[in-house]
Amino acid sequence: MQLTAIIVSLVLAAVGVALFARAIAQIYHAVKLGQPVPAGTRTDEPAQRTLTLAREFLGHTRMNRWGIVGFAHWFVAVGFLTLVLTLVNAFGQLFQADWVLPVIGAWTPYEMFIEFIGLMTALGILTLIVIRQLSSPTRAGRKSRFTGSKTGQAYFVEAVILVIGVCILTLRGLEGALHHVEGYEAAYFITYPLVTLFDGMSTNALQNTVYLVAMVKIGTSFVWMIVVGLNTNMGVAWHRFLAFPNIWFKREATGGTALGELQPMTSGGKPIDFETVFDDEGGEETQFGVSQVEHFSWKGLLDFSTCTECGRCQSQCPAWNTGKPLSPKLLVMSLRDHAHAKAPYLLAGGGKDAEGAEKATAEQLRDVPATALAEAERPLIGTADDGPGALGGVIDPDVLWSCTTCGACVEQCPVDIEHVDHIVDMRRYQVMIESAFPSEAGTMLKNLEKKGNPWGLAKKQRLEWTKELEKETGFAVPVVGKTVEDLTEVEYLYWVGCAGALEDRAKKTTKAFAELLHIAGVSFAIMGGDEKCTGDSARRLGNEFLFQQLGEENVATLNAAFGEDDGDDGEGATRLPAAKKKIVATCPHCFNTIANEYPQLGGHYEVVHHTQLLQHLVDEGKLVPVTPVEGLITYHDPCYLGRHNKVYTPPREIISRVPGLRNEEMHRHKERGFCCGAGGARMWMEERIGKRINNERVDEALSLNPDIVSTACPFCLVMLTDSVNGKKAAEDGRAKENLQVVDVAQLLLDSVRTPEVEAEAVEPEPEPEPVAVVEPKAAEPEPVVEAAEPKAVAVVEPEPEAKAAEPEPKVEPAVEAAEPKAEPVTPEEAPAKAEVGAEAKPEAEKAEAEPAEPRAEAEAEPEAAPPTAEATEPEAAKADDATAEDSEQDSGEGPSKPAQ
Repeated sequence: MQLTAIIVSLVLAAVGVALFARAIAQIYHAVKLGQPVPAGTRTDEPAQRTLTLAREFLGHTRMNRWGIVGFAHWFVAVGFLTLVLTLVNAFGQLFQADWVLPVIGAWTPYEMFIEFIGLMTALGILTLIVIRQLSSPTRAGRKSRFTGSKTGQAYFVEAVILVIGVCILTLRGLEGALHHVEGYEAAYFITYPLVTLFDGMSTNALQNTVYLVAMVKIGTSFVWMIVVGLNTNMGVAWHRFLAFPNIWFKREATGGTALGELQPMTSGGKPIDFETVFDDEGGEETQFGVSQVEHFSWKGLLDFSTCTECGRCQSQCPAWNTGKPLSPKLLVMSLRDHAHAKAPYLLAGGGKDAEGAEKATAEQLRDVPATALAEAERPLIGTADDGPGALGGVIDPDVLWSCTTCGACVEQCPVDIEHVDHIVDMRRYQVMIESAFPSEAGTMLKNLEKKGNPWGLAKKQRLEWTKELEKETGFAVPVVGKTVEDLTEVEYLYWVGCAGALEDRAKKTTKAFAELLHIAGVSFAIMGGDEKCTGDSARRLGNEFLFQQLGEENVATLNAAFGEDDGDDGEGATRLPAAKKKIVATCPHCFNTIANEYPQLGGHYEVVHHTQLLQHLVDEGKLVPVTPVEGLITYHDPCYLGRHNKVYTPPREIISRVPGLRNEEMHRHKERGFCCGAGGARMWMEERIGKRINNERVDEALSLNPDIVSTACPFCLVMLTDSVNGKKAAEDGRAKENLQVVDVAQLLLDSVRTPEVEAEAVEPEPEPEPVAVVEPKAAEPEPVVEAAEPKAVAVVEPEPEAKAAEPEPKVEPAVEAAEPKAEPVTPEEAPAKAEVGAEAKPEAEKAEAEPAEPRAEAEAEPEAAPPTAEATEPEAAKADDATAEDSEQDSGEGPSKPAQ
């Protein structure tokens, strides 16, 4: 028995080590086929990267978000590394049954560690096996995160780990019997029952059993190594080794995910400057985007090889969860398998130039397998009919264009694969070279090129909301170059954004935020018509050239507005620190682009989102919510505010400070928040496959039966409002009529600017004659002069401003009574100011005949409100845009999401 065990074990070990070493070399050379990355971007701060790797592995920072799965996997992963010494011990036991490791083999702490880790590894893998069975695709279909994974390979790996764990514990029991352990000892605190079981066996039987179990342990280990060595695309096994370099080379040395900014388009490891690209030597060889798998960077190829097929990305993907063909996991697996199959052709020198001609000679390709040659002919992006034979394209176009770039896949990936960057790289080639993209997006690109905004409206339209706000409140928004010379005169530049300035629903947020800044005494100005789209949608669609064009124009405009001077040919230039250039944005897409991507173009600013600034103002007491806004509210996390920039708390803090609101989270929130469907330029494309993503998100919100759905992004506001309105109009009436979709800023304004409502609420019953309630106070002449004009204006705007899609009685009074008080109100001042306000009601209130009980009146007669400025916006927009392009998407609410 001993001789057989020795021969079998040594042969398997020799073959396994040889094949495994060859596989490592193959993977190394295959990864090197990828393009270089900009110098230093993946190797900076080596000590910090090492610390990040240790923290992510030992802390299992991503896996532990999944509860018991992370706990079980930690023991399996740690056991895989630390139990290698038990393999060495097993080799020694082939030659001497009672052999132990020198020095530490009989050391009680080491023996206790082996006992504990051995047991927990076996229990851990059993747990993972059960979880895989409970989540089997045969049970859950598409809802299973394992759908599309290579389950046969996974079962093989799990069986190997389980067998090795059992062998370790069995050998420990046999060792105890051979060493004649008389009683319970700490060294055998787990396997002592096995020691007693084997105690009655003869020495010869014990020795032969040791040889057998050691052979099984060694044989299982090296059979696994042989299988893995023959399958370099076996991600479920190779991730055990490749995860370490992949995490070490991640984008952020400090451990941040590959979210926020997109990386610049590169060719040959250098960022492309479209102004000079063809002036440089070899410019005609520049590679724009990715059209072949070898065009990915070496980090991209390493990403593909590292994929564990765990499906966490798939389980969180909004496209996959709404019946679309995109699964981040399946996309990465397809690229990995394609790269693996094509590698022999590439390693032989094969490849295609820009015209599609073969670079290699026939002699070079003579020994390349036919399968690799066929794989080389497959288009990277193409349908099933586009490739040679039955192979088809590697990635279907519908897969590529389904992505919203929400980042859920990157956020969840335990081995730091950068899915979004790879998807955008493929889009770049399709858009800039092939001009192959959804036709609806072409209108958006054309409008950005000609008018600087996605709707193609004239730039003077960007100031229409300021006129409306001035008419409603008397406050004139400062504009750079008109009412203020430059931004040195104010504290903040308010970057309004295209949606905030031009989309009717988003304009309500814009006006609310501007009014809040005015109430809080924050000095700010806007760029007005000098603003252009930041280029977010163009970049994520893949048009890097247009992004650079828009971005450079905006950066130049901003730097000049902040008082910077480029000097003559760069000499004598004046530059300000970012802290001196403060920008606040209501759109997370603008916020992300200006804060994270404009530094790539020379624009360095201190950028905050409006919810961050509002929370700061509330904390400082400059904004004091005093009027209740009653109802159950649920907050939707915008992807580019939450996952991409980790801003989760400020919106929730603001909601918690508004009296009357009861907040309840949706099941998918914060890091696991579900996309609205507008990111990745999907705002400008139709959804033709599966369920609409915004409908899926609203269905989740409706399960809570809320009164208010709140968000902090104009794109999300449009998408959620579209879905809610559609459900209100549906026959099944899934959404109640008074359900509102509003921005956090609108909620805060409703609560901040309405102290007089409290005074009105304690007046005598107003139902018989509302005028009688205010009549005793009407004789006060001076307050009439002071408050009449603002009050009259106030009743014009608030109703639509608080309601987003339709009138909502619960929020209207908060808006209606807000305007007379421009100064912030502290909780202590509120009762006194309310009393004064009650005595100062102007005669204009008599004409309204409603304020005595505004909520009751609003419920009874919502149509009685006078025409508002916003009510005429569609007509005004049409008139103002008479000279603009006819590409405006005109609807009853002005520019909106096309085809929705």
